[in-house]
Amino acid sequence: MGGRVREGYQGTGPGAITPDGCSVELYERLPVRDEPDIIERAVPARARILELGCGAGRVTHPLVERGFTVTAVDESPQMLERVHGARTVCSPIEELELDERFDVVLLGSFLVHAGDPKVRQGLLRTCRRHVRHDGCVLIQRENDGRHENLPRERKTAGGLIRVVSSEPAGPGVQSVHVEYVFPDAQWSQTFLSRPLTTEAFELALTEAGLAVDAYLTGDRMWVRALPVAGQP
Repeated sequence: MGGRVREGYQGTGPGAITPDGCSVELYERLPVRDEPDIIERAVPARARILELGCGAGRVTHPLVERGFTVTAVDESPQMLERVHGARTVCSPIEELELDERFDVVLLGSFLVHAGDPKVRQGLLRTCRRHVRHDGCVLIQRENDGRHENLPRERKTAGGLIRVVSSEPAGPGVQSVHVEYVFPDAQWSQTFLSRPLTTEAFELALTEAGLAVDAYLTGDRMWVRALPVAGQP
């Protein structure tokens, strides 16, 4: 593992590991789920999308194929090397400063649950800073019970994703350990997650100059937020 490592985050397994413990080779092989369908239903056709934390392009590539113009941001240059068909920008999300605004800003992968509240605030301010006044921000948040009834596993791409544990790591924050088991390789990731009630989540949006427009899925995992007029 090279470069900086985010405190409380680590990963193991073959290939490059990103600062938050993600394996580049692993994320390149994980299949997309229903994210592109949810996004497509929630935004205008052929919108300009700023995707924050794009990884290896698991969601990026289907969006490009559906006619969206995507600017893909990630802090890992090794992840961005796997992205094609989209403009790429290498930067930590909370430090991103592009002199432009987008129809849609996408913050997926439960990043809004960053263990450090200051990082979460930075992520949401980046969303607000880069969305058009008539645009929207799509956020993926944890559903209820995500840290309960563990261990839990599901099959994917010929392997298993096993959420092994979620243990307290400080006031209001959990340390989550996940294992990825495939016939030819194994990886693990440990990361921090700060669960947010609906009220706490909406308050965090308000503090960033955003407001919930709609919960897009029955489990309230996907949210469309709008910029609040008059707030920077």
